[in-house]
Formats: sequence, structure tokens, C-alpha cells
Amino acid sequence: MPQWLCNQLQRAYFKRDRKQIKLLNDCWYFYRTKLEDEQQPISNPGQL
Repeated sequence: MPQWLCNQLQRAYFKRDRKQIKLLNDCWYFYRTKLEDEQQPISNPGQL
């Protein structure tokens, strides 16, 4: 997890800001999913 996101999550938990926590949590899952998609090898479309 990037440090900037970790810091913002800690701040949101400390302030008990549920809206911010949900937003940052969604951002983390979006970031992680995008990162996983980029790291997967592209299969050869000619072979099925």
C-alpha cells in the first residue's frame, strides 16, 4: 500500500470519518485491481 494512502487512512480512522474511510478503501481496491491487471501476462490471442 502506498505510504500516502496509508497516512490518509490512519487520519480518517483517527477522526472516525466513515465517508473518507469508505472512499479510501474503494481507492485501495481499485488501485490493487489495476496493478494486478497490469502485471498479468498478455496471453497470445492466436492460441485458444
